[in-house]
Amino acid sequence: MADIKLSTRTEFDSTIEKGVTLVDFNADWCGPCRAQDPIISELGDVYEGRARVAKVNIDENRDVALTLGIHSIPTIIIFKEGKEINRFVGLQNAKTLNKVLSEIID
Repeated sequence: MADIKLSTRTEFDSTIEKGVTLVDFNADWCGPCRAQDPIISELGDVYEGRARVAKVNIDENRDVALTLGIHSIPTIIIFKEGKEINRFVGLQNAKTLNKVLSEIID
């Protein structure tokens, strides 16, 4: 799988600073997050080499979640060159995320 698990603030910052990165903020205990997981993994494979797809567990990375104002999960944020471009709260389908990612990349 091409999705990346980000475990520290440093990993998060260095991952989003260049190019396009989709980050899925989730938790192990969250049912909708578990439903979102295969879609995120698929996007990681589809966009490999064109965008990074990463996951952040909010229980393990509270500082990142708090800094970004994550109040509900799953939350998916798309960054370009370190800046937030788009944010989705709640379970998202592959079609929606594909559309937005392809528009940002192209």
